[in-house]
Formats: sequence, C-alpha cells, structure tokens
Amino acid sequence: MPQKTESFSIKDWDAYDRPREKLKTQGASFLSNAELFAVLIGSGTVNQSVVGLMKQILMSVNNDLQKFDQLALEHLMSFKGTGEAKVIKIKATLELSKRFQRHKPNQLKVLNFSKTAYEVVSSDLEALSHEEFWILYLNQSNRLIEKYRLSRGGITQTTVDIRLAFKRAFEMGATGLILAHNHPSGGLSTSNSDKQITRNFKLAAANVDLRILDHLIVSEKGYFSFADESIL
Repeated sequence: MPQKTESFSIKDWDAYDRPREKLKTQGASFLSNAELFAVLIGSGTVNQSVVGLMKQILMSVNNDLQKFDQLALEHLMSFKGTGEAKVIKIKATLELSKRFQRHKPNQLKVLNFSKTAYEVVSSDLEALSHEEFWILYLNQSNRLIEKYRLSRGGITQTTVDIRLAFKRAFEMGATGLILAHNHPSGGLSTSNSDKQITRNFKLAAANVDLRILDHLIVSEKGYFSFADESIL
C-alpha cells in the first residue's frame, strides 16, 4: 500500500513546527531524522512536503540510519521529489558524519581489552556491505595513536599488504598493532585466511620489534577476538 503523502506545503505549517524555525529556536537536537534531512535538501514536491518525502524514504528502511547510509544513489533518486543534487547532499552529509566519528578524540585511549578496541573500530566496520581491513596503532603504553584503513575489498575478502601496515607504524612511532576486519556476511567464525594473515603479521612483526596485540573480526552481530580466544 503506498504511503500517504502530505498535500500541503511546510509554509502552511505553524512557524513553531517548521524544521528550520524549530532548529533556530530549539536547537538541532529537537528535530527528528526526517526533519534534519528536510532542512538539508530544502524542498519536496507539489503534493508532498519535504518532511513527508524524507519520512517516506526513511520508512523504506524501517528508519534504520545504517541501512539508509547504504542506499545507492540510484535508489534514493527513485523517490519522486529527489534528484541528483539532493541525494549527493545527503550522501556527503552522511560521509562527513562518519568522518567526524572516526576523528573524535579516541587518541591516547588505552586499549588493554578487546571490548575497548572493538568500541573504537565498530562504527567503521560493522555495517559495511564489503570487507575492509583496519589497523589500530598503539604506543608502548597501549594508548591509541591512530586508526587506519589499510585496504578495502569486495564482499568476501580484501588484499592486505603487511609492508604498508608496518610503514605506517614506523611513521607514527607505534610499537603495537591491533588488526581488525569485518565479515559482511555477519558471521564471526575465523577462516583459514584470517588465521594465516594473523600468523604472517606476527612473524613479520617479530623481526622489526612490533607487537601484534589482537585481531578482531567485526560484524553487525558483535566481534571475535583472537587474543581472548588465545589463538593469537
């Protein structure tokens, strides 16, 4: 059944309820997700307000922002009232939000436990539809210096270059590394490839005085820690 649309313009709303006015008078935190995106893209259609349009799009993914982030440009543009310029604004804003989260002051956070390391990298990995391999670079006291995406791959695997990982470690002055990659399938079991990559890192690290502290497998279901399972 098609979603019921709003046949009146936001200009007809009470000023107190208009998203822009509400943001100015009450602050952005008082706006719903649909209202925030409505402020961003500016307009809807003749028969549907911009807030109604954004409600319709968000309802198509059960108001799940992670799923919304994964929608392709072409899919977003299939909704009447959207166009290339609008959906590019949406995608750019979502990417800026993710970058902001990545660069929050996690630096100098002590990563002595797998759960703490998972909390640092989970937002970057758990909802991806493709595989990525990240490195958490730590100093001698296990404090986080940087988290770094080493590679991006397809649905089932990604290429990992140990030389590039170590080059970055030397540049950052890191002494410890925590490896992390995701399983887009949602599974948390270790594959032979996961185990081999971990062994390769450990063997190479031993020759250049670096420590491999853990390897995390991340999915939307949680995480698996090589260190916690004593298979590092």
